[in-house]
Amino acid sequence: MITSERMAAVDRNAAAVGVPRKQLMESSGNAVACAVRETADAGASVAVVAGRGNNGGDAFVAARFLGEYDVTVHLLGRPETITTDISRENWAALQQAELPTEVVKDSESLDLGDPDVVVDAVLGTGVSGAPREPEATAIEAINGADAPVVAVDVPSGMDADTGETPGAAVDADRVVTFHDVKPALADREDVTVADIGIPDAAELFVGPGDLQQLERDPQAHKGDFGRVLVVGGGPYTGAPALSARAALRAGADLAYLAVPDSIADTVKGYSENLIVDSYVGTRLLPEHVDEILDRAADVDVVVLGPGLGDASDTLAAVREFLASYDGRAVVDADALQVVPDVETDADLVCTPHQGELRKMGGPAEDDWRERADTVGAFAADLGQTVLVKGAYDVISDGETTRVNRTGNPGMTVGGTGDVLAGATAAMFSTLDALPAASVGAYANGAAGDYAVDDHGYGLLATDLVDALPAALWGGSDD
Repeated sequence: MITSERMAAVDRNAAAVGVPRKQLMESSGNAVACAVRETADAGASVAVVAGRGNNGGDAFVAARFLGEYDVTVHLLGRPETITTDISRENWAALQQAELPTEVVKDSESLDLGDPDVVVDAVLGTGVSGAPREPEATAIEAINGADAPVVAVDVPSGMDADTGETPGAAVDADRVVTFHDVKPALADREDVTVADIGIPDAAELFVGPGDLQQLERDPQAHKGDFGRVLVVGGGPYTGAPALSARAALRAGADLAYLAVPDSIADTVKGYSENLIVDSYVGTRLLPEHVDEILDRAADVDVVVLGPGLGDASDTLAAVREFLASYDGRAVVDADALQVVPDVETDADLVCTPHQGELRKMGGPAEDDWRERADTVGAFAADLGQTVLVKGAYDVISDGETTRVNRTGNPGMTVGGTGDVLAGATAAMFSTLDALPAASVGAYANGAAGDYAVDDHGYGLLATDLVDALPAALWGGSDD
């Protein structure tokens, strides 16, 4: 089963692995044409009612495959308002082939005639809410036709994820959905799931489609995209600063640091964008835990570990914090070794490299394919999301496993893991653990790829920090 949002991401990821949307549309249209052939004999009249999105584009393709039928395509709106290039191309193909088409500029002018079959391609899976005009009138016309209805992907007017129909909705006799069943269709017996050629890689590997989750409301306010608290430092000063700066560059609105006052001035000096709120001492101790918990209550995500060190009393403090904390946290570096032994209500993303994973009691496979299987089992036992860093990052929550392939050998430089932790925390402010870890891994590696283009393999971790906005919002997957 796949949600509409995830399906849109997989479509785009398929293009990134070499299967463009145009090719998928050809396969989708062919699948719809096959359903029409199974519904009526050659020579039957077919009324295709098409919207202006990719759902309509699928139907334009279907019309080309139905040369043995009497097909008329009714476009709801002017051709110049078709929303995607590939749908416009397929509309143009109908004109070049001189297939019968009708442009419906006024919903009252829609006349389906007396067809033997109606193809519903008015609205697709990405549409929610009550249909507007001319779609609402078109849906009524489809329902009023005395003919079986074949719906493309989901009946128009039905929410593909919830099954809700807040307004007019097509009463389809058959649904041809693509790649995987949509949640709203799970209990229907009239659904055909068509394999349209999306490779498994489009779902397994994190890709540019996953970044669609980062779209922002133009009316957003400060704080809507996350407040991150980095608890780190003591033996080291740069690591917590890198994580906090990465969180900001990855889209978090505010980044706070809880560091010992012995290093607070040094950390402040790294950037005027950081909010440094120190505690007394030279490293994190159990006596600081209540204070840190109070600060954590005011943020969306905590990053726990960068630069903390592995002193026994510091690890005891980490243990106490996790035992009492019930929010979201990214756990990194030396703090990771504590996680398997702590009962916590927190929702964690753990970001070990392979050595740290072994210290946690995790698997030690070198081949990423084998690691993907064993990390999934380890995450299930742990009850948390695990992001194992490597040439191929493996991300799993025990139920779903993703793999990230961005990055390069220049990222072996110190500090890149701190950048990953901060970027993941920014994602975790607005996304659930698995997608946050997946996008965090993708962004970190893609930033490394941007940076190596500029600097070669002599990278600094700060180069990745500065490249994060381009990796997330400024790049192209063409």
